[in-house]
Amino acid sequence: MENSLYRPFSNELQSKIDLLSSRKTPIKMGEISFSGRLFLAPMASICNAPFRLLMEQLGAGGTVSELISCHGINHGNQKTMDMLRIDKAEKNVGIQLFGEDTESMAIAAQKACEFSPKFIDINMGCPVRKVVTKGGGSALMQDPSKLGKFFAGVKKAINVPLTIKIRTGWDEQSINALEIINIANSEGVEMVAVHGRTRSQQYRGHANWELLESLATESPLPLIGNGDLHSAKIVKERLQKTNCEALMLARGPLRNPFIFLESFIKDDEDIIFDSKDYLEVIKTYYDYLSNFTEREKTLSVQMKKHIVWFAAGFPNTAKFRSRIYQTKELNDVMNLTEDYFLSVGSRNKQLNLDEPFMTGGHG
Repeated sequence: MENSLYRPFSNELQSKIDLLSSRKTPIKMGEISFSGRLFLAPMASICNAPFRLLMEQLGAGGTVSELISCHGINHGNQKTMDMLRIDKAEKNVGIQLFGEDTESMAIAAQKACEFSPKFIDINMGCPVRKVVTKGGGSALMQDPSKLGKFFAGVKKAINVPLTIKIRTGWDEQSINALEIINIANSEGVEMVAVHGRTRSQQYRGHANWELLESLATESPLPLIGNGDLHSAKIVKERLQKTNCEALMLARGPLRNPFIFLESFIKDDEDIIFDSKDYLEVIKTYYDYLSNFTEREKTLSVQMKKHIVWFAAGFPNTAKFRSRIYQTKELNDVMNLTEDYFLSVGSRNKQLNLDEPFMTGGHG
């Protein structure tokens, strides 16, 4: 993009961000450098440039685009090409592609490199039926014998590092993550992110962190652990004991955009991100999104869902959520949002992590 979406926060919020961000530990995974060990996971219809940039400002050490169809790129579909856009202020972003055909993926990856990502990532974890039935996503894990040629073909076509995101296996009878990681390593893949569920689990049950930790010790590639990292407390505890080089957060940041930063708050510190901070983040995202797209429907859909997610855990959210979705004009939505977040004062959020959230997944 010619003009960056980047905007500074208020001095009060920025001071908290700067303090906690200073505690991040820069890492290098393969040939790729990142500003910290906590990454934003790729999520369909969510991880566009405005949201990635926002999360990077709020402490994410690296981000990945939403999964993008190689066929959409190769057909020149404008909606697909827009998904490749990267803001010039984004420092640690990769583009994730999905597809089943080596040649198509290689051509698309080459085109994606024109947008200057830090790396190209192959989606091998998406469990969604419309992706899997065409042979993409987690379907690629069903026949590892084809993967060497697949990885080699994509890597040869690009001038940036290649990475992969996988699951533990197709189902409990075919846990083959380590086999796939070894193949990837032999073909020059730089790092691997592993979601701790099988494809058959979708997003149900719990991520198998015992297996993820075991994989991290055996993997010849730097490994990023992913799954059920829904609160700063959970993330902090995992960071202190994990064998993984880094951790990847998906659903957690959707309800708490400060989760990356809160993971670095010391036990004896009284640092709180209150409702006013949430409102400021919402306004910043609205600003970013307005400069990213002129489509009123896109703006409305994106803003409403993020506002409702960010409101989770504050008082009277059910009533607020209902009013948001009943309000048609976006200006009215933003005014309603401001009134709500200012009215709840500086109360801390109380999320119920036992309640199902986004169990349908976003890729």
